[in-house]
Amino acid sequence: MPTLQQIRYLVAIADTLHFRRAAEACNVTQPTLSAQLKELEQKLSVQLVERNRARVILTPLGDQIAQKGRIVLRDMEEIRAIARSSLGALQDTIRIGVIPSLGSYFLPLIVPDLHESHPKLRLYMREAMPEQLLRSLEDGAFDVLFFPMPLDRGDLVSTLMFREPLLVVAPHDHRLMAPQRVDPASLKGETVLSLEHGHRLDEQVREVCATYGARLSHDYEGTSLDTLRQMVAMGMGVSLLPALYVRSEVSHQDIVVARPFAGVPPARTIGMVWRRGTAREDEYCTLAGLIRGVLGAKAPEVTVLS
Repeated sequence: MPTLQQIRYLVAIADTLHFRRAAEACNVTQPTLSAQLKELEQKLSVQLVERNRARVILTPLGDQIAQKGRIVLRDMEEIRAIARSSLGALQDTIRIGVIPSLGSYFLPLIVPDLHESHPKLRLYMREAMPEQLLRSLEDGAFDVLFFPMPLDRGDLVSTLMFREPLLVVAPHDHRLMAPQRVDPASLKGETVLSLEHGHRLDEQVREVCATYGARLSHDYEGTSLDTLRQMVAMGMGVSLLPALYVRSEVSHQDIVVARPFAGVPPARTIGMVWRRGTAREDEYCTLAGLIRGVLGAKAPEVTVLS
């Protein structure tokens, strides 16, 4: 019979389609992973992977078995979670997935306080695009996500965490920066830079542009918030950036300026998401409450949601 480790290796190859990256994800050497995969094929008497110098391709059977393997690994993690629950809440590792436009600016706010109050808690964190995060959560690769709301997935549970306003970011001498607050109507005709397609933030910026008559740039799209900030500094347009990023990367330097919107600003709502029916649901609710407390004390830029 296949071992759990062999199933884990196959799933890693299915996720990465690359032997070296799969080995790195499993914390083993590439020869070890290759040998175990070959042994798995021999046990099952089927070819799971097509190998050549250019790329790695799963066979149709390999893909089917990898999908079943994800379910097996997820269920095994639930069994471990039930056993770990005897240790008490927040005494073990929680694997966190977070969108790239949030992770680097949100997590540093909460980690020090969580470590101080729960020194045995370990947080494994990884950024990925939204759809990849959802698939990985459903497959059991993550325990919880910090994710834009709303989210309508029947197999997932979410709780609202905070609302984060978007600010207008532009060069110092830009006309929009003259007042201390930006009238949304003054965006009309402006070129607005946004993240590349696939980011939830890009969808929201598109809506703001459509509402107020701004022109969304299709020639230049940012791969990260830092990229957008640099392009704004070069005079290529203005951008709408989240408040926690502005706090971290804009407020303490002078290459661009940020201004809040007048009136009710556009904002994104971030929630905490986990699989429905998980044995650790009470623990995740406790974690959510702790994080809300930290944000309420340390991040006046956001509105904490109960």
